[in-house]
Amino acid sequence: MITLLQLLVIAAPIFQVITASDPDPLQDFCVADLAKDLTLNGYPCKRAANTTTEDFIFSGLRNSANTSGPTGAAAVFGFVQDYPGLNTLGLGIARLDWAPGGLIPPHTHPRGSEIIYVVKGSLYAGFVTTQNQLFARVISKGDVMIFPRGLIHWQLNVGNTTAMAIVTLDSQSPGFQLIANSMFGSDILDEVLVKTFFIDENAVRQLKATFS
Repeated sequence: MITLLQLLVIAAPIFQVITASDPDPLQDFCVADLAKDLTLNGYPCKRAANTTTEDFIFSGLRNSANTSGPTGAAAVFGFVQDYPGLNTLGLGIARLDWAPGGLIPPHTHPRGSEIIYVVKGSLYAGFVTTQNQLFARVISKGDVMIFPRGLIHWQLNVGNTTAMAIVTLDSQSPGFQLIANSMFGSDILDEVLVKTFFIDENAVRQLKATFS
């Protein structure tokens, strides 16, 4: 009869094969060829011979985002679709701008954790865990805060002036899902929303009209 120890010895090489991986890139860089389809690990590589210095530079954060929308806040994203040099590197960046009182509403990044660095202004920023524990306070110029992957978070400008921040994420394509837009801007059955938010059907229709 095979003992537990013998079984572990037999299985060890199998587990080594299963858990083997290449966590690091196998080449110096892989600038995205955006003309080709996205694959499991990113875009196919642009030919190295056709790669230039400009592929590694992104100037999109020079200009502020347009904050004239209803939330008074907006972002300029530097993800792989905008910044091909990020491909396979597991990095993303964005500039966030707020008008006074502006809000980047509760949202998630399903594929990336975020670090925010406040360049100007004061923000009430925070996130809620899967146990509904709140971590939030006002952060100001020079402060840094982390938002763990997949958790709902937001930033509200609580100052009297405009605000600006730079965020970095540990994904070239972290995703961006606004909670209210996803719930009321899609075709979810009214009854689901009525029972989820304890509101009547008229309120659901009004909110759907706002987010449609």
